[in-house]
Amino acid sequence: MRHALFLPPYGELADPRTLIDLAVAAEHEGWDGVFLWDHVLRAASEPPEVADPWIALSAIATATTSIRLGPMITPLARRRPQKLAREAVTLDHLSGGRLTLGLGLGVDSYGELSKFGEITDPGARGDLLDEGAALLEALWSGDEVHHDGPYFRADGVRFLPRPVQQPRVPMWFAVTTNATRPVRRAARYDGIFPIGFDLDGFSRALDLVRAERGDLDGFDVAIVAGPDVDVDGLEARGATWAMWQFRPGTTVHEVSTVLEAGPPESQGRADSRSGRSRGGG
Repeated sequence: MRHALFLPPYGELADPRTLIDLAVAAEHEGWDGVFLWDHVLRAASEPPEVADPWIALSAIATATTSIRLGPMITPLARRRPQKLAREAVTLDHLSGGRLTLGLGLGVDSYGELSKFGEITDPGARGDLLDEGAALLEALWSGDEVHHDGPYFRADGVRFLPRPVQQPRVPMWFAVTTNATRPVRRAARYDGIFPIGFDLDGFSRALDLVRAERGDLDGFDVAIVAGPDVDVDGLEARGATWAMWQFRPGTTVHEVSTVLEAGPPESQGRADSRSGRSRGGG
């Protein structure tokens, strides 16, 4: 099991210099990753300051050497694949191949889709995500791409350089464990990020991944971790990453207290020290 800080870049954590300092400290204390929420609007009850995660991650990449990093998750419903493809490869090169790209439908809880005229229908966003993820992979191939789909077009374009990580930047997909389509989508790529699950739902989701892939070899399973989460139990069921989540409004002091204590120990960490790795690690 690997352990990461999962930070909302809002309020005190909206200062990119603060995020750099926290990431450097996390790397020093033995954490395996730092991942940032990707939103443009938050609730009126939450801090109004919001940082762009991609700019912050680029800054973190230049100040660290070993931790994995990435947005968790970036909704393609409010992105253009060609721009995201360029950003991801640039960050992959800048970090020396440490980027993991989290993707999903996104949410409209605070109007961050509807207030900007983006697609809000979940089914349509699922179709868009399927098409966009496949287009990202094609653009990263370095080959000439011809694509004309319902949502995106690429008319004979070739993107270079290719990512440092091959065959592609690892892509993890957010899922709810009671929905089969998102789980099947994730199974085609490199990892799954279940949100709002119970143990039985978690196990059913991984059973579906196994049915689609044959096994979980080379596939990451990232869980949202916290004091009330049975991390060891989820590791036994197949989890490979624990994303220790902080809520909007978290202070720098609160994050520092957790990261300075270091990541929880587990057999999975002992295995990783002996040279074993999985998926996006």
